Amino acid sequence: MNLRELQYLVALADHRNFRRAAEACLVSQPTLSTQIRKLEEELGVALFERAPRRVMLTPAGQDAVARARRILAEMEGMREAARRLSRPEAGTARLGVFPTIGPYLLPEVMPQVRARFPQLQLLLTEEKSDQLLTRLREGRLDAAILAMPVHDPALHGEPLFKEPFLLAVPRQHALATRKSLRMEELSRYSLMLLEDGHCLRDQALEVCQLSGAQEGSEFRATSLETLRQMVLAGLGVTLMPALAARGMAPYADRLHLLRFEDSQPSRQIGLFWRRTSAMGPLLSRLAEVLRSVPPGLLDPEGEDEAGSRAALPAAE
Repeated sequence: MNLRELQYLVALADHRNFRRAAEACLVSQPTLSTQIRKLEEELGVALFERAPRRVMLTPAGQDAVARARRILAEMEGMREAARRLSRPEAGTARLGVFPTIGPYLLPEVMPQVRARFPQLQLLLTEEKSDQLLTRLREGRLDAAILAMPVHDPALHGEPLFKEPFLLAVPRQHALATRKSLRMEELSRYSLMLLEDGHCLRDQALEVCQLSGAQEGSEFRATSLETLRQMVLAGLGVTLMPALAARGMAPYADRLHLLRFEDSQPSRQIGLFWRRTSAMGPLLSRLAEVLRSVPPGLLDPEGEDEAGSRAALPAAE
């Protein structure tokens, strides 16, 4: 067994097609097929179920692929460690971010990241949190921006900032005449939430549990943008993270945002990477840059721009 065979194994698991896997590995299809068969003979089990038009992993194959990913990630980590010794802030870093924060955070922080690390190429991936964690554990990502906590002793997490939640209501809603509300008042309303798999849904459900609010049963959104459009259409209310709320000014005539008076619900955002990663020192420095989000972006009272004040609630 050698590393090349493990690379073929992972490629076939990813592509589920011998031709496409061979192309990805820059070898002929017979070469890849022969090496996969040789690996199966060496292990004494079938790793793939071969059908006329598709390839599927067997249970033994799933286990072998997971182990192969870890081995290949460790080897890449060894190469990366050697590269970092000579050029610690150069090269490539693969960063994952979840979709309810990526579009709102990255435009604000990427100019500072590029200025601080001019020789670093940052490859960005946007996925749901559970998929980011899988990629991070398997070595397909170097780091990921996630909501805390993440319970995995193999990962190191650096807190970045706390992002408050606001309540978004249509302009014709009874609450649209107010600037703030108490948490307990949420118990009178049903909230529109995201579908399963989004960490924002889990965070919103925690707020519902604390306040006594209920989830609306007739609708679950696939994205934060869909939730916003549903509120704009006057179809319900929802919790909106502060960074996403900054883009609501153009809709001030149709949407209203309220602060919470007594207990500010929020989510803690962090940067996570494998404890064994050779990129740890670099990622610590990257966390410092990501942590320097302008306070006004997270504080509804900190924005001076007139257009934004039209959408965001000010202090009473």
